[in-house]
Amino acid sequence: MSLEDSLFITPEDSRDLVLNVSTEEQHQYNIWLPGIGIAAVYGVITIVGLVGNVTLMRTCLMVKSMWTVPNLFLSSLALGDVLLLLTCVPVDASRYLVDEWLFGRVGCKLIPFIQLSSVGVSVFTLTALSADRYKAIVKPLDIHRCRTTRSICFRAGTIWLLSLTLAIPEAVFSDLHTFTTSHTNETFVTCAPYPHAGDLHPKIHSTASFLIFYIIPLFIISVYYCFIAHSLVRSSVEIPAEGHLHLRKQIKSRKRLAKTVLVFVGLFAVCWLPSHVIYLYRSYHYDQVDTSLGHFIASVCARILAFTNSCVNPFALYLMSKNFSKHFKKQLLCCTSPRHLYSQNSGSTHITTV
Repeated sequence: MSLEDSLFITPEDSRDLVLNVSTEEQHQYNIWLPGIGIAAVYGVITIVGLVGNVTLMRTCLMVKSMWTVPNLFLSSLALGDVLLLLTCVPVDASRYLVDEWLFGRVGCKLIPFIQLSSVGVSVFTLTALSADRYKAIVKPLDIHRCRTTRSICFRAGTIWLLSLTLAIPEAVFSDLHTFTTSHTNETFVTCAPYPHAGDLHPKIHSTASFLIFYIIPLFIISVYYCFIAHSLVRSSVEIPAEGHLHLRKQIKSRKRLAKTVLVFVGLFAVCWLPSHVIYLYRSYHYDQVDTSLGHFIASVCARILAFTNSCVNPFALYLMSKNFSKHFKKQLLCCTSPRHLYSQNSGSTHITTV
């Protein structure tokens, strides 16, 4: 799928809102004027996302007290989002502006590959974070065995390798294909994961993508959180009313961190569901190109919501963690020297909050 709309067809009642632009090579492009507004929204998403994710990575990597397993995973997640924002979002915006694919056959194979890799990094990292929270809360005695820096880097690298491997078919099959609109009989060439012929391939592709990059990871995450919730409830009941202050603080810290990861999972689920649903709809109605205004608006909103997911995590973490927000502001405003930031070590022996 590339989780990317293979067809960007402007609604029929707005096709007269175009501007013809000629280049020095006398090549004409038809710029769709309403697309300028849509591209502007994409631009805001890109700028906000880059500022937030780059600052998140700087905060998690430069501040020694932020060197925790969840934060290192979040840095990997932010790196995937930065890659998506720098490559796929501008390409997506251009498809609303002009009526041609501007990036050639190589771009047609590379861009879907990058986007699906980024989606894989996001959902698999969230799954790994949920597993880490499960071990920290349900099996705290086993957590230190897999928390070395080498182990964390290995797991993050494995996630990237898995995501890149699963995205290879996207690069292999994506190509420039010719399509014909059903109402006007106009033909156009665009980048798509398969030609406009047959309906079995689109159905298999969309269903497999929905299962691998959405349903299965979220199901695994749900199972982890069922065990986490059961463990936290049991721990709260078993703690005596008096004493054990340190244990209570640990449980409170674990609850807060588990809640943070759950918020990230919820944001991913909400932001990417509409894109999956629309892609499934198109794949199961692949013999016709829907040019209705309702379908177009739904597609635009789904794409914007999906890309918004790549810029909301840093700000969600900012709102949920006082420790992170303090260092985030220092990095963002450049108010503190690097030497001072390195000296910020919590010195805590229990689980460090994000």
